[in-house]
Amino acid sequence: MKRMTTWKKYGKSVLILAAVLFVFSLYPQDTTPDKERIAKAVASLYKAMVDRDEATLTDLTAESLTYGHSSGTIENKPQYIEAVVHGDFDFITIVPADQTISISGNTAMVRHIFITDALNAGNPVEIRIGCLMVFQKQKGQWKLLARQAYKL
Repeated sequence: MKRMTTWKKYGKSVLILAAVLFVFSLYPQDTTPDKERIAKAVASLYKAMVDRDEATLTDLTAESLTYGHSSGTIENKPQYIEAVVHGDFDFITIVPADQTISISGNTAMVRHIFITDALNAGNPVEIRIGCLMVFQKQKGQWKLLARQAYKL
């Protein structure tokens, strides 16, 4: 009786398995759970802005955050948190309208219309601007890496 080598015995099966795995790798992966986590992160971030919750703002933002306002002002993480928690601008409500989320690897892009009622130095204001947010998955958690608002 001839002794079969491992390759001859299992080679065809290995090739078929590799081909099947390759074909499945071509199909887009379901990112629904991540989209839900990102939507929840956006909602938590906006709630923290309304509540002036420094701990949550710190937790949800990346250390290298760049936060752009529609006025052109750019803030880093400490400046952003300081302005939200202790600044003259006091958010009453924040609503992200017409939100879309797209994911590419460990990066997510969130677009929406940022609608807020707030007090600016005690004076009521209503703001409606466009917003692009970039989230990055860091150690399993989606964190705000960049944000740019723009006038509509």
